[in-house]
Amino acid sequence: MPSAFSNGDTAWVLASSALVLLMTPGLAFFYGGMVRAKSVLNMLMMNFIAIAVVTILWVLYGWSVSFGNVGSGDGTGNAFWGGLKQWALHDIGQGFGSGTGGSLYGATGVPTIAVVCFQLMFAIITPALISGSLADRTKFVGWTVYVAGWVTLVYFPVAHWVFSPNGFINFKLHVMDFAGGTAVHINAGAAGLAMALVLGKRVGFGRDPMRPHNVPFVMLGVGLLWFGWFGFNAGSALGANGQASMVFINTQLATCTAMVGWLAAEKIQHGTFTSLGAASGAVAGLVAITPACASVSPLGAIFVGLIPGFVCCYAINLKNKLGYDDSLDVVGVHLVGGILGTVLIGFFATKQMVSGYTNGAEAGLFYGGGATQLLRQCEGAGIVLAYSFVVSYVLGWVLHKTIGMRISADAEVEGIDSTEHSETAYDWGRLGASLRGALAGTADGVPATVAAKAVASDNDVQEEVKA
Repeated sequence: MPSAFSNGDTAWVLASSALVLLMTPGLAFFYGGMVRAKSVLNMLMMNFIAIAVVTILWVLYGWSVSFGNVGSGDGTGNAFWGGLKQWALHDIGQGFGSGTGGSLYGATGVPTIAVVCFQLMFAIITPALISGSLADRTKFVGWTVYVAGWVTLVYFPVAHWVFSPNGFINFKLHVMDFAGGTAVHINAGAAGLAMALVLGKRVGFGRDPMRPHNVPFVMLGVGLLWFGWFGFNAGSALGANGQASMVFINTQLATCTAMVGWLAAEKIQHGTFTSLGAASGAVAGLVAITPACASVSPLGAIFVGLIPGFVCCYAINLKNKLGYDDSLDVVGVHLVGGILGTVLIGFFATKQMVSGYTNGAEAGLFYGGGATQLLRQCEGAGIVLAYSFVVSYVLGWVLHKTIGMRISADAEVEGIDSTEHSETAYDWGRLGASLRGALAGTADGVPATVAAKAVASDNDVQEEVKA
């Protein structure tokens, strides 16, 4: 490991930080395309406000709680809590005027402040993932307060357990989670399930069609997520090195095989292949490979993508069978995909890849390691799931009973964009007027038959929005 400041490693970590930040707007478009037209702005806003709130809290105390005692030797933290000595980034970044790069993070050649930036982006996107479970029906103020409470009570402590070198899931239980299968995806998925139960079902759930209003938005969002995810996974190597390169190819490979697995399951279930299925399959693969990308070989990455891609396609049907309204399948994709990715490490982790870990982890069952690591992975996944679900449910219930978390039924029917934000994503009236003008011959070059069809289509859209 480097013992001095590295320009190249620092550049990669900072670039990865920017890539991971891009994932949250990507998630906003992914989710925004899947909701109805009357809810898309609210979904975008739920994701963007998470960027603002979490950034402020991360600088004030989030970093300190999550990583503040790493290498400090000050006794303020322990295996469950990082302490508050580095609140407001106290003492971080000193010495940059000396030309040494300032305080370095652990044994890396990267300044601690660069790692602060990188881990901030993880803290931002994790609560943003939860928003997919609450689509169409959550008060914006309630959501904002929930994000602040959730990262404080759930994400910051869990990030310490999983990512900090002396966190108990990492150091005591010897669980392998390279980039956040537990701390990010299981964590957010369990919280999404809890909040779906707290808020109840949307008006018309199971009765009215709630189809995605803009599938191209969905595909755009997935493209941004896929692009940013290389920073998410490969950036977690905290260096421009061979490990980052292997993580990069494993991430790409698992995402592709997961897409194939989802489409195969979709063909079996429904007899067709859909764009939404391809997008969802890619996300399922990205979720699953996140914890495993630095512990499996490319051959293992194929299965770590293929299995969750196939299984998650069936898992999204659980909400209909069990009766909970997880609006955008956060449970089926992130919770189930995160669990599978974490557990499959216990089967596919190779001795060569595990040698890069310093927490005492062992190879998987298929590579001569026995069942020890498999049991550890299950234990780590179960602890995070249980803790996140219980605390998320209690927090959501308290806020729901006090400040209120859910909009009224009338506001939900009218559209959360107009009632919560006094805006709409699409100006249906102006669009309809322009099409009617075209039908009357006032628009040059538009055949009357085409214009008539366009007006009819516009009227159908408006009726669906009203419904």
